[in-house]
Amino acid sequence: MAAGVAAATRAVIPVAGLGTRWFPASQAVKKELMPVVGPDGIARALIHYHIAELVAAGIEDICIVAQPGDEEAIRAYFAGPGPELLRRLEKTPALAAETRQMPEYNARLHFAIQREQEGYGHAVFQSRAFAGGGPVLLCLGDHLFRGTPMSPYRELAEMAGRSDGRSVSAVNRIGPAQLKGYGTIAGARRPDFPRLVDVSRIVEKPAIELARRDLRVDGLGADEFLGWFGMHLLAPSIYDVLAQMIHDNLRDGGEFQLTRAQEMQRAREGYLALEMTAAERFDFGTPADYLESLARFQNSRG
Repeated sequence: MAAGVAAATRAVIPVAGLGTRWFPASQAVKKELMPVVGPDGIARALIHYHIAELVAAGIEDICIVAQPGDEEAIRAYFAGPGPELLRRLEKTPALAAETRQMPEYNARLHFAIQREQEGYGHAVFQSRAFAGGGPVLLCLGDHLFRGTPMSPYRELAEMAGRSDGRSVSAVNRIGPAQLKGYGTIAGARRPDFPRLVDVSRIVEKPAIELARRDLRVDGLGADEFLGWFGMHLLAPSIYDVLAQMIHDNLRDGGEFQLTRAQEMQRAREGYLALEMTAAERFDFGTPADYLESLARFQNSRG
């Protein structure tokens, strides 16, 4: 990460999954294009909220990592309506304003193609050329995030100004039952900024016994841990680590995992985590999560 970087201006959203948990609906529409009703009552595609929040947070360019051909559907969505529908929408000012924003979002989009399903780390690696040697803000494609008084997208992007060139992952408090779903950290809080943690270890989906013994962070309860929130500010060296993993065929569960790359990056140059205490995560990854998150998101503030 270059010295003097005030904030990340590039973001990556991987959406190249096969959609097996959403079959057969995923045969008709990608999960990230499924409708989500916002607090303002407007129905948008899931990925639309990501783009809007990222642009509002100062992100200038956004790379979507997609399967071959999926970029066409996403481009078509953000191209907005044709003349006849646009004429009809002019009768509803809120929807007309929405249509005028969409081409602006479309102009910021770039695409990287993941041709083989080789894991989350492999998907992220496809954005290496887009990153161009700078930091990127990585967001899970099937989660949304909201927070007050500052957007978590903006807060994490601005950590580039105080991370001294290191990666910073957003984390939040989780209990023992949630360990099986998240990367989890150990570390020590900075006295001058207690939400910022110098990370000493990263473990993907740790066993409860290991977490209780080794994954401790000061200021937490006996059975509280800090796990991935779903957003990462990644220093450019993450691509070198992923390249090495792919070259050496270093896999976990048959895939190239991002969490392994993050732990390797930590061991080489250090790693930070930012605890999110005034932000919410909304998981739309499975049909059950989708139903639960729809109501929560519509009633959220941010």
